[in-house]
Amino acid sequence: MIHSVRGRLAFQPYGKDDSEVINSVSRAGLNRTLLDTAGRCDGVELHFNERCVDIDLKSATAHFENAATGKRRSVDADVVVGADGAFSVVRAIMQRLDRFDYSQKYEGHGYKELTIPQDVGGEFRLEKNALHIWPRRRFMMIALPNANGSFTCTLFWPLDGENSFARLGTEAEVLRYFERWFPDAVPHMPALAADYLAAPPSTLVTIRCFPWSVEDKVVLIGDAAHAVVPFYGQGMNAAFEDCSVLNDCLQRSAGDWRKAFGAYENARKPHADALADLALENFVEMRDHVASRGFLLKKKVEKTLHKVFPRWYIPLYSLVTFSRTPYAEACARARRQERIVKAGMWGVALILIAIVVFVAEAIWH
Repeated sequence: MIHSVRGRLAFQPYGKDDSEVINSVSRAGLNRTLLDTAGRCDGVELHFNERCVDIDLKSATAHFENAATGKRRSVDADVVVGADGAFSVVRAIMQRLDRFDYSQKYEGHGYKELTIPQDVGGEFRLEKNALHIWPRRRFMMIALPNANGSFTCTLFWPLDGENSFARLGTEAEVLRYFERWFPDAVPHMPALAADYLAAPPSTLVTIRCFPWSVEDKVVLIGDAAHAVVPFYGQGMNAAFEDCSVLNDCLQRSAGDWRKAFGAYENARKPHADALADLALENFVEMRDHVASRGFLLKKKVEKTLHKVFPRWYIPLYSLVTFSRTPYAEACARARRQERIVKAGMWGVALILIAIVVFVAEAIWH
């Protein structure tokens, strides 16, 4: 649901019909589900408040520090799986290895979360079956519905300069700014100014690295291997795909962990890089283009082509979001489709020009 500066609404479906939707999932609820499931597995022990501080990459020995007591202990392992996030300690130690490629790129934008609470009757204040976007070119706000009737709002603004987080420091400035750029949201956010000033903005970073493993001892998965910005909503899915592909590679390797790790990282690396690029491109699309006439026309053309040629033409967003097509393959297919469509449009244009010339010559003679 697109919100204009004047409060006008425009609904844009994600897919071809109501069967193609995206779901907003509670991160805390997902974590609880995963922990409960792991806790029921034989041989699994769960330890909390234990921070990994070092890894011996040759022996797969992990060193932990208790957050409450400061006491350190070491755990000898056959294999260490580094699933410790974008600022992974395991990856940081791997970075000391020769020929380990690593890059991180921070965006000039950051983010801050606010809340639209449920109304006095416990109902949603906005349309509940939509992701709400307030695109303002170079910056935006989005709102995702929660099961309890509230919305989680996220501001994606520049960190410095015009229309940035740095420009707002008082409650009066916050209210004036929101009334200028997000007027239809202000009545639904009774604690707007206080919530805004409660915490500083967070940063957005893209992390790429390779290799993702060390012999048969250590392997990275998820954000530890490939952290992306959140604008395609695929970061968590990509991490789960890592698990699925790694599992397949382990089954095919007949117990050869080194072989499995090599197959896994080579299979996943191109798709992780493709997703990183997709997420950055979609940020620009969401904040700058979704309200433009050209973008809306393009979406109509894509939807028509998909309806007329459902097997041949599938929009990139649908390939990524509503299929299991790997990210790099989805991008390659979308590029092929675009080349064919452009060639077809040029062909139609040339035919029309030829007809006009023919008619003009006939009239002239």
